[in-house]
This record gives sequence, structure tokens and C-alpha cells, in this order.
Amino acid sequence: MTTRTDADPTAPLGPTGTTDPPPPTPGSRPTPSSIGPGGLRMAIVAMALGGFAIGTTEFATMGLLPQIATTLTVSVPTAGTLISAYALGVVIGAPLIVVMAARLERKQLLLLLAAAIALGNAFSAIAPELGSMTASRFLAGLPHGAYFGVASLIAATLAPAGRRARAVSQVMLGLTVATMIGVPLSTALGQWVGWRSAFAVVVVVALAAVVAIWRFVPALPRPAGQRASARGELRAFRHAQVWFTLGIAAVGFGGMFAVYSYIGEIVPQVLGLPIGAVPWILAVFGTGMTVGTLIAGRLADRSVMGTAIAGLVGMAVLLAGFALTAHWAVAGIIGLFAIATISQFLGPSLQTRLLDSSPDAPSLAAALHHSALNIGNAVGAWVGALVLAAGLGYLAPAWAGSVLALGGLAIALIAVGVQWRADAAGRG
Repeated sequence: MTTRTDADPTAPLGPTGTTDPPPPTPGSRPTPSSIGPGGLRMAIVAMALGGFAIGTTEFATMGLLPQIATTLTVSVPTAGTLISAYALGVVIGAPLIVVMAARLERKQLLLLLAAAIALGNAFSAIAPELGSMTASRFLAGLPHGAYFGVASLIAATLAPAGRRARAVSQVMLGLTVATMIGVPLSTALGQWVGWRSAFAVVVVVALAAVVAIWRFVPALPRPAGQRASARGELRAFRHAQVWFTLGIAAVGFGGMFAVYSYIGEIVPQVLGLPIGAVPWILAVFGTGMTVGTLIAGRLADRSVMGTAIAGLVGMAVLLAGFALTAHWAVAGIIGLFAIATISQFLGPSLQTRLLDSSPDAPSLAAALHHSALNIGNAVGAWVGALVLAAGLGYLAPAWAGSVLALGGLAIALIAVGVQWRADAAGRG
């Protein structure tokens, strides 16, 4: 076990103030050695499959808005409220579900969440008008954050010491691979066969995830002494570092979404490419997100906050660089790939930081991460809309995103300073 040194205040805190979690009580739960590397790999793949379904349903809706609007006989801006309804479901559902289901064994909860993903998307596929479709998208968003929170906690619990962040990043690969493959393919399918088919595909993937989780993910009884109650989970809100980490995600991650939300206009208006190039640019962006997630898991196992800070600094610099060079198409494409890659340094690192910052209520802390990310989504899109409405042009969202990344960096540095002082007081 490696203790955190005074020289490295950004090292991840475990439940006992160390970089590694405490050893489990014999017989209390599966361990990395008991399930083996192959078993761990299959468990992660099973949970990532659910993440793939979530990523596909979340982002494919954006590409199919014109078709959805036509079918429901509403304008595209009105149909855009479906995206907001989904995001609202994520923000509300993550803490609500985890608190209400606090006494459930985690594998059971994960199975129910995967089934809920399938159900919400089944309703989306058959919704006849805007009202029912809005309700369906809200329901589809409810299990999103709780699913990733519980899956990340299971992965971190099963992973060997020193590989927890890597295991978390591999679970989150399901979402990033969806942006690279699932979203472009489902968008193309929706344009060809009809947008309802895209949601039907998500239902099939989510049901496959239910089967895979049931088969490959082991049951995880809670460690002795950890409260299995709604009140116990709410203890997560008592930890200052939880609030700092959520603030970093809600503000800093918004920098990426300030650009991503308007990529459909940036590609033709700034890069000068035809509108048909948008799916290909989305695939490039998704590839960058996948690469970034893979890198981030390895880096975060060395320093959680160091990786997050590197991601925020990188985003601020790259977004500003994109604003300066995107008029050249090649430079713009490379810039978008780089922004996508560096933005994912925040995902696994902040998810692991939340687990470490609230050892007595890890399920709620982990689930709140995705509530914060969706707030970041909304903040980035809103700030981007403000600068566009002000007539500052389609490169203005990149400048605004750079400012948001710097805001997240400021919160991160304050969090490190507070933790450093608390550690110093503890040693004194």
C-alpha cells in the first residue's frame, strides 16, 4: 500500500487516507484474485455494454432532431426540448435513485437500471406526440447517472490495487465508443429507416447488457460498517471535496460542450466542409473521446487530481487554439480531435475522486458525477448560445469554452489547496 506523500497533494485519497483502498474482510465480497483477470474483464465489458446503450441514446437524438420534429409536427427548436428533458432526467435521477435504492445489493440495482434504460427507450420508440415523447426522454435519462455511478463503484471495487481508475475508465469506454460508432450508425439508420429504429436498437443493446451483467458481474455485498440506508448515502453531501469535484465537472466540462453542442454549424460555417461531413466529424470527435478515456485511466491511477488539472489546462489551451486556427479545415479537424481527447481526462479522474472523497457513501457520490456532467452539458450549450446570440460568430463558443475550462481549473486548485491544508492540520 502506497501512502500519499507531502510532496504530492494531488494523489488520490482512499477511504483510509491512502492511495489504495483498504483490504476487504475475508469472505465479505469478491476480490480481484477471486474473480481472476478474465472474470474482471468480462464484468467490465458487460457494464460497458450498458454504457454503450446510454451513449447512443443520449447523443443520437441530437442528430435525428429534424426527423423527430417532422414526425411530431413541431419545429426543430421545440423538438430540442427532448434533449433538455433527457438531461433533466439524468440530473434528477442520479441522486434520487441511489438514495431510494440504498438497501439494494449493487448488482441487483445495476440490473434494474439497465432494464430501465431499455424501458425508457422502448417508450421513446413508440411515443405518438411531443408530450409523451418528452416524458419518455425524461424517463430514459433517469437511470443514466445512477448506472454509471454504480458500475464505476463495482469496477473500482473489483479492480486490483493501483488499477482502480483504469477499471473505471474502461466502464466509461462504453459511452465514448458509442460516440465513435453507435451515434453515427444509429443516426444513419434513423435517417434511412426512420428515427424510431434508433431507439429500438438501444432497447436491444440495453437488454443484452441486462443478460451480460446477470451472467458476468458478481454480487457485491457491502463492506462491514458501511451504511446501507438513504441517510447513509446522503452523508456524501457532508464532504467538501465532493462539492469541489462536482463543481469542477459542472463548470470545467462545460468547456467541451460549448463547442460540441454547435458542431453541426461549426463544420460548414467555420471549417468550410459540406453538411454531409458532420457525421464523419462526429466520428472523429468520438474517436478522440475514446483515446482520451484510455489514456486518462492510466494517468489517474498515478495522480487523480493531477490528471484532472492537466485536462482542464489542456482544454483551455486547445479551445483557444481551435478558435485561432479552425478556419483551416485540417487544423480544425485536428483541433476537434485534440479537444475531445483532452476533455476525457476529467471523466475517470473525477469519478475516482468522488469515490475516494466519500468512502462512507460512494454510490451517491459516484452517481452525482454524471449529474454534474449533464449540468456541464447544459452550461456549455447555454454559454455558447449566449455568445452566438450576441453575434460574435461560430468561433465564439470555443473562446467561451476556454473560459469555462479555466473556471474549472480555478475550482480544482482551490480543492487541492483545501485538501493540502486539511492534511497538514491532520499531521500536526
